[in-house]
Amino acid sequence: MTSTAETGSSQQTVRVAVAVPLDRTFDYNHSGLGALPRGTIVSVPFGPRQLNGIVLGPGDGAIAATTLKPVTGVAPLPPLPPTFVDFLERVASWTMAPIGGVVKMALSQPQALQPPPQRKVYRRPDPPPVDESLTAARRRVAEVLEVAGALSAADLQREAGVSAGVITAMAKTGGLDTLLVSDSTPPPRPHSVAGPPPTPDQTAAMREITANLAAGFTPMLLDGVTGSGKTEVYFDAVESVVAAGRQALILLPEIALSVAWKQRFQDRFGVPPTEWHSDVAPGRKRRAWRHIALGEASVVVGARSALFLPFSDLGLIVVDEEHEHAYKQEEQVTYHARDMAILRARLQNCPAILATATPSLESWVNAGKVGDPPRYRHISLPQRVGEAQLPEIAAVDLRRTPPERGRWLAPPLVEAITARLEAGEQSLLFLNRRGYAPLTLCGACGHKVTCPNCDSWMVMHRLAGRLKCHHCGYEARPQRGCVECGEEDSMQACGPGVERLAEEVLQRFPEARFAVFSSDTVTTPGSAESFVRSVVDGEVDIIIGTQMAAKGHHFPNLTLVGIVDADLGLAGGDLRAAERSFQMLAQVAGRAGRATRPGLALLQTMDSTNPVMEALLSGDRDRFLKAEAESRRIAGMPPFARLASLVLSAPDPQRLQAAMQAIDASRPHYHGVDIFGPSMAPLGFLRGRHRGRALVRADKTVDIQAVIAAWLEAASLPSGVRLQVDIDPYSFL
Repeated sequence: MTSTAETGSSQQTVRVAVAVPLDRTFDYNHSGLGALPRGTIVSVPFGPRQLNGIVLGPGDGAIAATTLKPVTGVAPLPPLPPTFVDFLERVASWTMAPIGGVVKMALSQPQALQPPPQRKVYRRPDPPPVDESLTAARRRVAEVLEVAGALSAADLQREAGVSAGVITAMAKTGGLDTLLVSDSTPPPRPHSVAGPPPTPDQTAAMREITANLAAGFTPMLLDGVTGSGKTEVYFDAVESVVAAGRQALILLPEIALSVAWKQRFQDRFGVPPTEWHSDVAPGRKRRAWRHIALGEASVVVGARSALFLPFSDLGLIVVDEEHEHAYKQEEQVTYHARDMAILRARLQNCPAILATATPSLESWVNAGKVGDPPRYRHISLPQRVGEAQLPEIAAVDLRRTPPERGRWLAPPLVEAITARLEAGEQSLLFLNRRGYAPLTLCGACGHKVTCPNCDSWMVMHRLAGRLKCHHCGYEARPQRGCVECGEEDSMQACGPGVERLAEEVLQRFPEARFAVFSSDTVTTPGSAESFVRSVVDGEVDIIIGTQMAAKGHHFPNLTLVGIVDADLGLAGGDLRAAERSFQMLAQVAGRAGRATRPGLALLQTMDSTNPVMEALLSGDRDRFLKAEAESRRIAGMPPFARLASLVLSAPDPQRLQAAMQAIDASRPHYHGVDIFGPSMAPLGFLRGRHRGRALVRADKTVDIQAVIAAWLEAASLPSGVRLQVDIDPYSFL
């Protein structure tokens, strides 16, 4: 039986998850602050600092409240919804990440926890002073405020065309009232603006989604070919949710670059959405976080981190381009935003729409396409909108028609580009390699230029005049002589990047206007907007792009896509190499012929009989996915099994070896669990640290998190060694 002292103590203490990456919670004394329910955001002492945290529940009743540090502050906000706190705890449990690290993501805007700053505005008194005498300038001020109601001094000066002295004098004589108002105006609510008339396929999809919006948790795979109007379909669902007074979250893989998408949203809803991504200014983020928490932001569009925003009444989650690997967070808390979106929708009891033209194998299997009971509803859009047709896809066999020596465009592709230039149409050359050349080596001794911090080649960026490591960001000036053998003028650039491709385009088509579309040349939302506008306005004849060019852009006059190295992503031991290559090539091919003119995609390949190439050439996507699913099932790999990665890193090889031996010595043995490693990682040296890894494969019935937790509890790692657990890894380096 619990004693009275213990009961009183527990009522005065709370368990807090502090926003610091530690895998434990802390008890605090909250006597004198009243009840602090689950979800309350508090400020607590943590060592020498004051940090924010979230109350998870009552503290340990066995600990006297007087022995605990006190809660020092309570955020002037309603407690976070219980379903959101449940979500944070479930994310930490699933990903095996510290609960404090997950809470830190949720409380990423500490300034938003305080009342917004206030600003001074002026309005006319009601009634105006009886004996008021208005000059011409003062009369203009009065007339402006009769319409506007209240304005800041700067706005009033601008609208009335007066000096600051006029406003100050009117305030002193009683002609203006001074008010302090919140400097945080809620965003305007979206309203319905007539969109384009839907096709019969779109109408059927809209009806099916609408029928499920009020059914609670309902995951839906919106599977439509490129250009089929998936965005308009889920916009219709967003409109219904907003009309019901609830909030909607739309995730995009590259939100900072989705200029055309944001314009489509504004055209459809009359206002811009609330944005959440790394390029949003801190002040806007602070205001957005608070508006979302208070239910004042109706529609939020964001990158993967937007999943951890404190929506007060979330009614719909949309994951656009759900197949995109950009949804996988690889650092700190490792999670896949698509999977966590489904988790949040389940806890929130709201529908989720996964939209794509090239479904991930996980979502496709969940839609019941391999005979398993369906977990997702499958909604199909098999045709493009309007007169547009899917592009013809053909292979260019590089063994039969190779490019000239030192060049990369084969004769059939050159002929196709020439024909488009003569017809006044645009072409896209796709090569998923940034820079000028992926490798620089000595022609005399074969020495390769590598990064001093990583086991990787330095990439030549000729436009910047630098060698760059794409893993850690290290840069160096290129050397003409070899540092290994001393031979002068012996360094050679090997292989093509987009800059080298641009050089060839300039040589072959000197009159053509071309532009490089990569993360090195288009670095901000503004530059992305300018680039897209220049292409749509016909100022570019040939686009030379990396994977950024495959991200849903709509270029009406683009009729040719040339994939320079279609085999590039097929090599290596990546579990998802074939799936990822198919998705990327299908997406980039889908940029061609999206308006009235027919499109053509040419794949330069050394192996047109590869299953990925055969699927693209035949247009039989589902046959490829069935074969890929069957090979995964036979191998006992996701999505038919569980996979986790344990990555060890240390500042020196000796400590890494000791850590791997400690892990190996305590490895568990369970039925239905296979452990590979630990051994050196394929990328054994990264950002100045030596790396090893182990892979854990488990049957679907096995609690893989429990297996790993027991394993790690029995292992003692040397100091300075870091361990990261990645559930459902996407990177195998």
